Amino acid sequence: MHLLEPRAQPSQLMRWTAPLIAIVATLLAGSFLFWALDKSPIASFQVFFIEPLTTSYGWSELLIKACPLILIAQGLAIGFKARIYNIGAEGQLIIGALFGGGVAIYFDGSDSAWVIPAMVVAGALGGALWGALPALLKTRFNAEETLTTLMLTYVATFILSYMVNGPWRDPEGMNFPQSIMFGDNALFGILLEGSRVNTSVFITLFAVLAFWLFNARSFLSYQLEVGGQAPAASRYAGFSAKQTVWFSLVISGLTAGLAGVGEVAGPVGQLNLNISPGYGFAAIIVAYLGRLHALGIVLAGCLMALIYLGGEAAQVSLQMPAAITGIFQGMLLFFLLGADAFIDNRLRKPIR
Repeated sequence: MHLLEPRAQPSQLMRWTAPLIAIVATLLAGSFLFWALDKSPIASFQVFFIEPLTTSYGWSELLIKACPLILIAQGLAIGFKARIYNIGAEGQLIIGALFGGGVAIYFDGSDSAWVIPAMVVAGALGGALWGALPALLKTRFNAEETLTTLMLTYVATFILSYMVNGPWRDPEGMNFPQSIMFGDNALFGILLEGSRVNTSVFITLFAVLAFWLFNARSFLSYQLEVGGQAPAASRYAGFSAKQTVWFSLVISGLTAGLAGVGEVAGPVGQLNLNISPGYGFAAIIVAYLGRLHALGIVLAGCLMALIYLGGEAAQVSLQMPAAITGIFQGMLLFFLLGADAFIDNRLRKPIR
C-alpha cells in the first residue's frame, strides 16, 4: 500500500504546468465520454471548442460569459490565498443583482443618468454585505465559512424567488417569475453593434488591473498570503486574523455583486430566476485554474466561457444533455486537484 508524503520543496514549474496537464486530461476523458455516447470525439470537439469561435458573434459571446467569471474569480483568489474559502459567490451574485435591480425598478421611467452608477454601487454593497455575514459568523462564532457561504447561497435564491414571484413581479409578464424589463437608462450601453458586449466589460478590466497591482505591490496582499501559508508566522508578526477574514469575504462578495449587476443590467435586462448559469461556482475553478494570479485568471475565465459556449452548441448540434457543461467543468476541477495533490505530495511505500 502506498501513502502520500508531503514534498519538502514542491516544484513551482509543475505548479504552473498543472493547469495544462488538467486540460489535456480533461480532453482525453472527454474523448472517452463522447465515444461512450456513440459520438465521434473529433467531430464533437469540433462542435464544442472550434465552432463557437468561427464567427464574430461567437467571440463576442465568449467575452460576455468570460467577464463575470473573471470578475468573481479575482475576488475569490484574494481569500483563497489566505485559506479563506468562499464557495458562496453565487449567492453574493444574486444579492448584488437584487440590490442593483431594485434600484432599476425604483427609478423605472426616470431619465436620470445616475441610475446605472447607482445600480453598480448598490450591487457592490449588496454582494459585500452578503459576504460580510459569513465573516461575522467566522470571527464571532468560529463558524466554518465553507458551510455558511454555501448555505447563504440557498437563502439568496429563495429571496430572489420570493421577490420575482411577489413584490417585484411584472404585472404584464403573463404570471412568469420575472421583474419588468429595465429601461435603457438602467442598462449598460452596447459597445459592439450586433452583439451583447456592453460597457460592463470595463468593470472587469479595471478589476483585473486593480487586483494585479494589489497582488504585486500591496503589503496587505503579503499579509494575506503569509496568513494562509504560515498561520503561526502570521500571528508572530502581529498580522490580524480577523482582518484577513473580513477583507477576504467582503472583497469576494463585492466582486460577485458587481458581476450580478453586470448580468441584470446587461445580457439579462431584468430580474428572473435564471440570472446566472452557475458563474459563482464555476469561478472557483477559474481561480484555481488561473493559479490565483490576476492574468492567469483571465486565461482560465476565457477557457471556462468557451466550455459554456461549447456546451450550448453541443446541446443543439449533437443533442447532448445540458449537463455536458457541468461534466466538463467537473472533470477539469477533478484533474486539476489531482495534479496539485501529486505536486505537493509524493507516493512512498510504508516501512513494514
